[in-house]
Amino acid sequence: MENFIHRENLALFRKRLAEPYDDAERKPLFKLPAEEEAKIFARQRPSAGK
Repeated sequence: MENFIHRENLALFRKRLAEPYDDAERKPLFKLPAEEEAKIFARQRPSAGK
């Protein structure tokens, strides 16, 4: 379920980046996909303590 949410968030962020914004509005939007991808990567890595 969490993978679905992450994928949908990424799709939404990419869609929003394609919309017309000025640079001040667009700049924070660039961080969102990177943060979401980091969450996905962190979930897929095996834990060191397990």
